[in-house]
Amino acid sequence: MRTLTSPAAAGERSFSDPYGWLLTLLAVGTGFLLLPWTSSSGYVAAACLLAGVASWYATRNGAFKSDATIAGTVCVMSLLLLIFVVYPIGRMLMAAFVNEQGAWVLGTAMSRFLNEDVWGVGCLAGNVRCGVAINSMVLAILAGLGSTLFGFALALLAERGGQRFQSSLRILSILPVVTPPFVIGLAIIILFGRTGVVTQLLSDWFAIPRSRWIYGLPGVWLAQVVCFTPLAFLLISGALRLVSPTLEEAGQVLRGTRWHVFRTVTWPLVRPAIANAFLLGFVESLADFANPLVLSGNFEVLSTKIFFAIAGAQHDASRAAILALTLLLLTVSVFALQQRWLGTASYTSVGGKGDSGVPAPLPTGVKWAAIALVAPWALLTVVSYGIILLGGVVKDIGRFDLTPSLAHFATGFGIDWGVGGLVFTGSAWDSLFTTLGVAAVAAPVTTALGVLGGYVVSRHVFAGRRTFEFLTMVNFAVPGTVIGVAYIVAFNVPPLEFTGTFAIIVLCLVFRNMPVGVRATVSALSQLDRSLDEASSTLRASTSRTFLRVVIPLLRPAIIASLVFSFTHAITAVSAVIFLATAKHNLATVYIAGRVEVGEYALAIAYSSVLIVIMLFCVLMIQRLVGTANIGRRPVAAA
Repeated sequence: MRTLTSPAAAGERSFSDPYGWLLTLLAVGTGFLLLPWTSSSGYVAAACLLAGVASWYATRNGAFKSDATIAGTVCVMSLLLLIFVVYPIGRMLMAAFVNEQGAWVLGTAMSRFLNEDVWGVGCLAGNVRCGVAINSMVLAILAGLGSTLFGFALALLAERGGQRFQSSLRILSILPVVTPPFVIGLAIIILFGRTGVVTQLLSDWFAIPRSRWIYGLPGVWLAQVVCFTPLAFLLISGALRLVSPTLEEAGQVLRGTRWHVFRTVTWPLVRPAIANAFLLGFVESLADFANPLVLSGNFEVLSTKIFFAIAGAQHDASRAAILALTLLLLTVSVFALQQRWLGTASYTSVGGKGDSGVPAPLPTGVKWAAIALVAPWALLTVVSYGIILLGGVVKDIGRFDLTPSLAHFATGFGIDWGVGGLVFTGSAWDSLFTTLGVAAVAAPVTTALGVLGGYVVSRHVFAGRRTFEFLTMVNFAVPGTVIGVAYIVAFNVPPLEFTGTFAIIVLCLVFRNMPVGVRATVSALSQLDRSLDEASSTLRASTSRTFLRVVIPLLRPAIIASLVFSFTHAITAVSAVIFLATAKHNLATVYIAGRVEVGEYALAIAYSSVLIVIMLFCVLMIQRLVGTANIGRRPVAAA
């Protein structure tokens, strides 16, 4: 006769699993390793320990289906999200409703929120400019659609277009990801500005008058599409790689045409990745600071408006908070529309059975349409990077002085022999070493938290799951300028005093970039059948063992996407860390921003060239070390 066990007993048995204990100790140990040993780190570590104890009691009472691993993950991650996401943003937004004397001013806040300068639509009826929220929303929609469309075309050619497209397209798609801020904007100005190369050629050959059309919505949109397309490519290509080839092959066996198989099998299965790519492109456009700062001109957007409200002469923190709240509302609305579009349909294509199918080739029309889309994007990318690389080895690319010179590299990265050996005399070495250290710490932590969060959200049902998912995304929706100021306001006083330390930069980057890992993991897991997890559980494997031995190997595309994004964005981030960097902990992007501000474009481009080479090498090493998850049978060349 079988003996039924109580939930408490099940919880005790589950929590005795060494992997559950290991996860809790790892969460606590992370707080000790990442942060300097101060009273602030002690508070965080103690809070993580209390969260682990709370998860143990919740498990004993049958919560989280008596799974200690999931309970510990949710409790510890929720605590970290509350401390490093909700708390600083809440402190920042309080300025919208509280004046300097500490009194509530709800009426003033509503009048500022409904101001014509924010929501005005006068541009639709005449020459009056639209409000800053309308401008940002229009730009974000166009950038999200453009980056998703080009990323989808790139992914189709790389995954289904044949071997000859894969290597070149992957290199081109990685280049914008590893590009520091301001560089694409500077390249576009050199090409299409009033005195740009293309502008001069059009004026000389076709008598087209010079203009400043690039400064405004067209220029910012063009720069953002070039920058954000690789992110969409990484997400969609990972989803295409996980589409079961057997399903596509079955459609061909049933005499379906290539177009019919693509429309009824391939397209529906990649809808989650396309929706996630658009969401991330939309949010990235809203939070982008570098491209609008260089190219926006009189076209005002929320990110630059917030920056000037905080760092400008007016220094109006209340207005900045109102604009940040507006930005949050826009992002939440798009997230809700995405969920409505995806609905409750199932997108599972990889089950527990072996897959021996061959991926279906693209329909001829789809292939040529993808080539037509990718060709101009690839040409603009190649030309832009040619300008960047050329600008570092000539005297002054901005004034078309193409005299060969390495003086800019010597200024930034000079090396000399001293009494004790090599001496780094260049002015950029300190910022480079600090930046690489920050990226090396932040990238793996960001990926681990993102994959864990995505797995919990996608595979487990518990009270507050939607709230937990929203908390993982909310930090990505807020502009980096607001995040930087919020971290200063929240962590400048005890008990959590991190301002001016190495830890605050790492924490800011970790929780700002974590949503990409969450969305990439959710997108990949939407195609993996739950029977894989259930089969492992049937064989008495714990949740942590199932996650490590079954799920993780199939999540390699998502892991690569998260690692690449978090590593490169830790190096190229500027809007958030520009407030957190100090003389002791200076960063590469802050150094480049300073050179751009004083007009030293050549030195900024030379430094950017060094960063591009370093990041490209690191990204290729990440892909080689992590590997890929290949589903199905691959064609074998004839003997």
